[in-house]
Amino acid sequence: QVQLVESGGGLVQFGESLRLSCAASGFAFTNFWMYWIRQVPGKGLEWVSRISNGGRIEYADSVKGRFTFSRDVAKNTIYLQMNNMKSDDTAVYYCAKCRRMYVSCDADVTRSEYEYRGQGTQVTVSS
Repeated sequence: QVQLVESGGGLVQFGESLRLSCAASGFAFTNFWMYWIRQVPGKGLEWVSRISNGGRIEYADSVKGRFTFSRDVAKNTIYLQMNNMKSDDTAVYYCAKCRRMYVSCDADVTRSEYEYRGQGTQVTVSS
């Protein structure tokens, strides 16, 4: 059974840092693209960062240079280090995996209903 469990959310001040974790289980961790996604209140889901099964990492323009995606294969965990945080970063953050191995799935992971996404963790940036 696939499980994705996020942790590390909280309240931070403008310009501060936070690190999110996502513990994954129930699937071959390195065979799937994985994503960090967020949802701002009243808006749709957007992907923030993603990693290919081969380890290539990409970022949305809005977080490039501030956020860092990493993974620990031994722990089956991915991380999102968020630095120099802004008010616009306030959102619920989710981790997600693709349904199929070796391919990306931007559209799937940002659907309102998607089975391979965690429950989310709230991040609030206070000015």
